[in-house]
Amino acid sequence: MTFTWGVATSAYQIEGAAAEDGRTPSIWDTFARDVVGETGDVACDHYHRMPDDVQLVKSLGVDAYRFSVSWPRVQPRGRGPANQAGLDFYDRLVDELLGAGIDPWLTLYHWDLPQELEDAGGWPNRDTAYRFAEYTGLVHQRLHDRVRNWGTVNEPWCVAYLGYEHGVHAPGRKDFRAALAATHHLLLGHGLATALIRKPGTVVGPALNIGTATPASDDPIDIAAARLADGMGTRIFLDPIARGAYPGDVLEHLAARGHGLPIRDGDLKIISAPIDILGVNFYFGQDFAGRDLDGNTVDAAGLPIVREIMPDVPRTALNWPITPDRFTTLLLRLHHDYGIPLAVTENGAVYDDRPDDTGYVADHERTAYIAAHVDAVFAARAAGADVRGYFAWSLMDNFEWAEGYAKRFGLVHVDYETQVRTPKRSALWLRDRVRSGA
Repeated sequence: MTFTWGVATSAYQIEGAAAEDGRTPSIWDTFARDVVGETGDVACDHYHRMPDDVQLVKSLGVDAYRFSVSWPRVQPRGRGPANQAGLDFYDRLVDELLGAGIDPWLTLYHWDLPQELEDAGGWPNRDTAYRFAEYTGLVHQRLHDRVRNWGTVNEPWCVAYLGYEHGVHAPGRKDFRAALAATHHLLLGHGLATALIRKPGTVVGPALNIGTATPASDDPIDIAAARLADGMGTRIFLDPIARGAYPGDVLEHLAARGHGLPIRDGDLKIISAPIDILGVNFYFGQDFAGRDLDGNTVDAAGLPIVREIMPDVPRTALNWPITPDRFTTLLLRLHHDYGIPLAVTENGAVYDDRPDDTGYVADHERTAYIAAHVDAVFAARAAGADVRGYFAWSLMDNFEWAEGYAKRFGLVHVDYETQVRTPKRSALWLRDRVRSGA
């Protein structure tokens, strides 16, 4: 089984050129300006420095580069004809990658919904799924002759729940019912896009952020809480994609809360269109308890308590626990439960390391994090999991969503004033690991 090594980015986080060549605002332009206080207007200026960045990817010796297409750059306002200048940029990017011997892995949606579609209701509005399919067709028509690997939606859980329930990501709404509708319509958009793209020789699938929901103890109350957390975080997305049905326990839980999903006849057949690969974005695992700190097992509404507990292990600078052993467990679980070929489409860590006078960052902690998680991937493969690739997040420091520029995931340090890129120790480690062939 061949194994793909890669690095990953997303359009809004690196491209800049936010108002150039016909691009219109996305929900992240609005949210970044109004809430974060820093924007991706310039970011890493990748739009103007793309050929050099492709050579940077090549210098790491990886096989593939995962990037996303900016919807408002390709289809301003989220509807209507393509913006040829926007498509031209991705046409050049694909040609640069292929010329450098790098396989393009294209993601259609990495969170930058055109603002005009949000104004019309956003992902809670069913029409957005059909607008996404229309946009998919524009990109596919231009690039299908050279792009083999297609990602549909990236981390729909984050889009739906961080964006529409908790309000900490764009568009910043706080409405659980809207988050549920967004969940279903993101999946519907994924299915519609998959049907447009999938053909012999093409590899298509979504990328889901998936952690592990481990019971805090062997108490049945904690086991039930972890099961529900898994249902709301993982199975609510994977079951309709892989099995054509939402999990029964999740639907029962939602009904107990007075909610449901806006499913119409035929939707689940569309959503369960066959996929070729499942992208897995993994950063950490979690524990769950079925009692609150006062010992209660139900809340004021009589619903079961599901209390998240971060494992007592070392943390990254985002306070995320470091749990590579759970990564192996997760990959094996996905393999056994769903039987879909897997690719690790994101994995990485934030640390508050600083460059020396030359711009070099000796990021020993990030290097150790990535090494441990790469080892976890190969442990899963050795145990039988069909894992076909590993993409480090991220190629370079960038606009880190609600964190602005304060937090850095990059293998490559970016000086945002000069835009100078300097590979960190972690980048050199990855290069050497790829070269080793192990």
